[in-house]
Amino acid sequence: MKAIILSAGQGRRLLPLTAENPKCLVQFSGRSLLEWQVRSLSAAGVDDITVVTGFEAAKVEAVIEAIDTPGVAVRATHNPFFELADNLASCWIARHEMRSSFLILNGDTLIEPEIARRVLADPPVAPITVTIDRKDEYDTDDMKVRTQGDRLLAIGKTLPNDLVTGESIGFLRFTDEGGRAFVGEIERLMRSEEGLKRWYLSAIDGIARYQSNVGVRSIEGLEWSELDFPADLERGIEMTAGWVGRGL
Repeated sequence: MKAIILSAGQGRRLLPLTAENPKCLVQFSGRSLLEWQVRSLSAAGVDDITVVTGFEAAKVEAVIEAIDTPGVAVRATHNPFFELADNLASCWIARHEMRSSFLILNGDTLIEPEIARRVLADPPVAPITVTIDRKDEYDTDDMKVRTQGDRLLAIGKTLPNDLVTGESIGFLRFTDEGGRAFVGEIERLMRSEEGLKRWYLSAIDGIARYQSNVGVRSIEGLEWSELDFPADLERGIEMTAGWVGRGL
């Protein structure tokens, strides 16, 4: 199985920590965020990983070279528009990697291996599977979802609270069919005036609303964290320290 990790961003909300190193190289319990991601994916059977780089790409490439995961091919592809564009452009840059089934993982999402195993469990719930979690309250920065059973109806940060049934953790699975639909929507959006400023999940929202072939898989009870603000760092350190204790 192939995975694409979107790691082009600097992580300005974590400044000054990310002044000279991108968010994906922030250290947690002795390993970079990127290395934790690679290890979790490889533990679940992923053997081909593409990392989309941007800010301080050479430093990320050096870390990739040093990651020791036997049997797993890890390589970089560069997004030269990272300062001007959001992550839809990173997906556009990596679209040549989307010719068969694959996973996409946000570059700022820490996941334990069991999450990847659950997402990879067959059969897939739909051509595109969005991994979700649920909690009592959602804030304005959460990537909220509206679902009906295992079907995704809508995804976005501005969904009305009375329609919200969970949040995306930033981890998706695509079958061959789902990948074709996604690439087609990426290419359509990148031709629009606002294409460079779009999140890739806006493409998923469009597919969910008009093609009805997007599903969800809950990972409730498993450990993950989005690392976006300084307050998230303590959670990441605590969580990964527990993983080290479990031998992950």
